[in-house]
Amino acid sequence: MPRPVTAPGSPQAGPVPGERAPTLVAVLAAAGIVVSLQQTVVIPLVPLFPRLLGADPADTAWIVTATLLAGAVAVPVVGRLADMVGKRYMLLVCLGVLVAGSTVAALSTTLVPLLVGRVLQGLAAGVVPLGISLMRDLLPAQRVGSGTATMSASLGVGGALGLPLSALVVQAADWHALFWAAAALGAVVIALVARLVPESPQRTGGRFDLPGALLLSVALVTLLLAVSKGGGWGWTGPPTLWLFGAAALALAVFCLREVRTPDPLIDLRVSRRRPLLLTNIVSAVFGFSMFAMSLVFPQLLQLPEETGYGLGQSILVAGLVLAPGGLCMMAMSPVSARISAARGPRTTLMIGAVVVATGYGLGAAFHTAIWQLVLSSIVISSGIGLAYGAMPALVMAAVPVSQTAAANSLNNLMRAIGLSTAGAVAGVLLARMTTTVGGVAVPSEAAFLVVMLLGAGSAFVAVAVTAAIPRRPATDPVRENHS
Repeated sequence: MPRPVTAPGSPQAGPVPGERAPTLVAVLAAAGIVVSLQQTVVIPLVPLFPRLLGADPADTAWIVTATLLAGAVAVPVVGRLADMVGKRYMLLVCLGVLVAGSTVAALSTTLVPLLVGRVLQGLAAGVVPLGISLMRDLLPAQRVGSGTATMSASLGVGGALGLPLSALVVQAADWHALFWAAAALGAVVIALVARLVPESPQRTGGRFDLPGALLLSVALVTLLLAVSKGGGWGWTGPPTLWLFGAAALALAVFCLREVRTPDPLIDLRVSRRRPLLLTNIVSAVFGFSMFAMSLVFPQLLQLPEETGYGLGQSILVAGLVLAPGGLCMMAMSPVSARISAARGPRTTLMIGAVVVATGYGLGAAFHTAIWQLVLSSIVISSGIGLAYGAMPALVMAAVPVSQTAAANSLNNLMRAIGLSTAGAVAGVLLARMTTTVGGVAVPSEAAFLVVMLLGAGSAFVAVAVTAAIPRRPATDPVRENHS
């Protein structure tokens, strides 16, 4: 692996003064929120797209899937390029692609251009790991923990706020306004980043591993496509099995290549270190926990009261129920940083997992009133905020400064895999465990309870995995970076 090199100096490059640190954190967190909004902003429109676009429902489902697949491919590639050519530079590229994609989607009236726009939006998924990496390089050492915790929480905040915001826009204006708003927000963030965020002085040099990027892209696309579509195609159907087989083959070839090339896309020797490997596993598990709530609560709120457990509310109310949880994720980021500073990020991660499990337990036991679901979502989101705030600290303590962006990108990719798996598992359970109301099959109360208990169980699995992470790494690259 090439030795890190320092970027050519400029008046802006290098660590920011302490008084500018809050501004840097705020701008980067805003960028993370704007990008993460794109994951949920179209959810209220999914049932309406077949009519709005004159397309088949099976085809319009790709509006969500395309963004997921594009993000999975972009995150590791952007992370490696950022370590090579500059994190701020790649951050601006990602945001520019987001604005372009949002504009294309806003101008679309048929399915194909809308899919193109959604793919471009998905390619901006690397913004959160890039923001975390910039904070590591630019913030004073004492502010790195709280800053990266805030940046990590921005992913959950944007996801939680996207549903009520999009429901409001859809009720008050044409659906294209969602994408115009995304383009405008992206343009504002680009201007703020260009004006207020300096470039990191860290570079790795080396060559970009294009064959490795192509192999990993094939592996991720086929894997996530099989996971996300397997329920509809049939888990033992030929398309699903072929996709899983292609994913396994591509991943095996990718791993063989990466251990032999001098400039790997992902340094597997570093990634298999116990602290980093276990942290990435926990990230995937927490992705499952986070998405389970997003699937269950809106449906419970919107199902008719005739079911005996549905609350008969609108999509707007369902979104507003989740919104306080998103704000709690952000509010818990400084708490997460303080606990990590006092007891270590490993302890913070375990506390967060226990809080998440408690929240799902509350939801399983009490879900017959809106306030009960609000309380449960707040507890779950607070635990996620604690846990996600600790993960960047664990990742950065396990890798050299020159691999910060790539390592954080891999961690976010594992989170995305957890999200996709949660969607697939919960989708199967909710589709198969049904009851009939007014001649229409709807998910049964037992199905919702099983998904919530799975969310709690995955949180306890995270506790067990986190307990195996070594308490103190041999080196602390964060301190080395600022020494």
